[in-house]
Amino acid sequence: MLTRATFPPDEEKIRDWFLDHRREWPDGIAYRFAILHRAKMIGLVDIEGVTDSEGELGYWLEQSAWGRGFAFEAATAAVNFAFEKVGLSKLRAAHAFDNEASGGVLRKLGFRALDNVQRFSHSRREDIVQRRYILTSRAGSR
Repeated sequence: MLTRATFPPDEEKIRDWFLDHRREWPDGIAYRFAILHRAKMIGLVDIEGVTDSEGELGYWLEQSAWGRGFAFEAATAAVNFAFEKVGLSKLRAAHAFDNEASGGVLRKLGFRALDNVQRFSHSRREDIVQRRYILTSRAGSR
């Protein structure tokens, strides 16, 4: 789940969010990528909240793409981009406690669990328990 996504989608909020993307990349505060399969957008992966050499990994996939390795492939590319091209030293990530598949993706990427927190989920429109993670760049840990 992306931090600002809602379900069902609010078209006006999504349009405003996408218009804001144009300034994020040059300002170095967020990097967003479409996940494509057979020339169709099936999801999104991003690095946002970039400050002090740290950022947050997020991804979302349409349900028909779940369980097919797309999240891991896209997140791997985003993590590599964040560390190798942007030069970040740490990435944070989180998932709803009941979304174990997303936790599996993060652990496979090398993220380490930090804690569980109560948080409002925009997509679910309710409070959830969220498990938070951290990943440190191998270059940053030398």
